[in-house]
Amino acid sequence: MLPVHALSTLEPQSLFDDIDRSFQLSSQDLVELTKAFLHEISLGLSSYGQPMAMIPTFVTGVPDGTETGTFLALDLGGTNLRVCEVVLNGDKTFSLRQQKYKVSDSLKTGEATALFDYLAASVDAFLTTHAASAYSHGSDVVNLGLTFSFPVEQTALDSGTILTWTKGFSAKNAIGHDVVKLLQDAFDRKHMHVKCVALVNDTVGALLSRAYTAGGCVLGAIFGTGTNGAYVEDVAKITKLANSPIAEKGGQMVVNTEWGAFNNCRSHLPFTPFDNALDRLSINPSYQAFEKFISGMYLGEITRNILISLIDASPISLLFCGKSTPALNKHYGLDTSVMSQIEEAWEGPNRSLSGNQPAPEFAKFDATALPPNIGKKLERIRLVVVKQFGFRDSEVTIKDAAIVRWACSLVARRAALLSGVAVATILLQTGRASFADKEGKFPSGTDTDKIGVGVDGRSVCSLRAIWANSSSNLTV
Repeated sequence: MLPVHALSTLEPQSLFDDIDRSFQLSSQDLVELTKAFLHEISLGLSSYGQPMAMIPTFVTGVPDGTETGTFLALDLGGTNLRVCEVVLNGDKTFSLRQQKYKVSDSLKTGEATALFDYLAASVDAFLTTHAASAYSHGSDVVNLGLTFSFPVEQTALDSGTILTWTKGFSAKNAIGHDVVKLLQDAFDRKHMHVKCVALVNDTVGALLSRAYTAGGCVLGAIFGTGTNGAYVEDVAKITKLANSPIAEKGGQMVVNTEWGAFNNCRSHLPFTPFDNALDRLSINPSYQAFEKFISGMYLGEITRNILISLIDASPISLLFCGKSTPALNKHYGLDTSVMSQIEEAWEGPNRSLSGNQPAPEFAKFDATALPPNIGKKLERIRLVVVKQFGFRDSEVTIKDAAIVRWACSLVARRAALLSGVAVATILLQTGRASFADKEGKFPSGTDTDKIGVGVDGRSVCSLRAIWANSSSNLTV
C-alpha cells in the first residue's frame, strides 16, 4: 500500500478502496493464518522460550458444577484489579461479592513493590469492608487465589516467574521474579494473615468458571484490554514436560497459550501502515503482534490512525475538512468503546458486524440522495462523533459520519475474523474441528455434543459474527 498522501493526489476513491482492501481477509488468508497458529502451538508445546509460550498451568482438572465452598480471589489484568469473594453452591450456581480498584499509570510503570503493596492494601480493604464472611485478624490464615493476566512461566500451582509485561504495564524489578512471592511478601509487610495458594491466568479463570456453570469447558478466551486463550490439552502432547513426574502421570492439563504473541515474526498477520505506526509507537514494539490486531487497548488507536491519515491527506483533506481535535490528535485518544457506540448507533441493539463489502463510493457521496433509514443512522453516528471526538456540531457532516463508521467497521471486522482464527485453531488442535479437503468438502461428523467455550472481555464484538465469518473454512 502506498503512503496515504501519495494516494490522495490521485482519484480519492482509489484511496478509500486501497485502505479497504488492506483490511480484508480472504478464506484462504484465514486458512493460512490458522495453519501458522497451529505451527506455533506445536513449537510452544515442545520447547521453552517460544513467543507463544504454551505455559503448563499444573491445573489437571476442571469443575463440573458440583463443587461447594467459599473462596477469595484477587484478579489483576488491566485497567482495574478486582478482589472477589465467591460462594459455590454445588448446583452450577454461585454468588459473588466483588470490589474494583483502579490501577494508576504510576503503579503500572513504577516499582514492583509499590504495585504489589497496592494489591495487598486492596485485599485488606475488601476484607474489612466488603466481604460477607467474617475473616479474623487473629491467627487464622485466609487462603487466596491470584488471577494474574500476564505471561508467567508457571512451575507449580502456587509458583510462577513473570516473563514479560503486557497491556501497558512495565513495573520495574518484576520480570524474572515469582509473582506469588512478590504478592506474599506484600501481605507479610502489612502483617496480613493471607496466603496465596493458587496462581492462574485470567484465561484459565474463564475456562474454569465456564466449566463450573456449564458442567464442562475446553477453552477459555479473553478479548478485552489484551487477548489470550487457555485450553485443555493432553499431557502427552506437552513434550517439553517429558521425564517430569506430572508427565508420567499423564491425563490432561490446562495450557495457557499466550496467543497474544502469535506471529511476532510478522510472517502472516496482515500488517497495514496503520498497524505499523501503532506498533512502532507502542511500549513494546515487535511484541504481542496478534494482541495489537484484536484487543481493546489497540483497536481505537488503529482506527484513529486511519482517520488522522484521511484528515492529513493532501492536497485536499478527505475528512472533517482537514480539522482535528485534541482527542483525535492524542496518542490513544480514541477509546475502543467509541467504536462500539458508533456500531450501536448504526445497527441498534441487535447489531452485527458488516459483511465483506467494497468501500462505499465516498467520492460520489450525496447525503440528500440517501434512503431515509440510512440518513437517520448516519445522523445518530454524526452526533456520537461530535460528542466523543470534541467537534462543534457544524464541523461534522453526514459524509464524515459515514467515513468514520466505515473505518470503525473495517478494524472491528478484521479483529472479529482474527479472533475467530484463534478459537478455531484450538478446536482444530483438540480434534473438535477440521479443515476442508482439497475439494472444499468437510468430513461428515457424528458428534453432536456442544463445545464449551468460556469468553470474557469488553472487546467481544459478536461471537455469531465471528463464527459466521469462519464457518466457510471450519466445521465444528
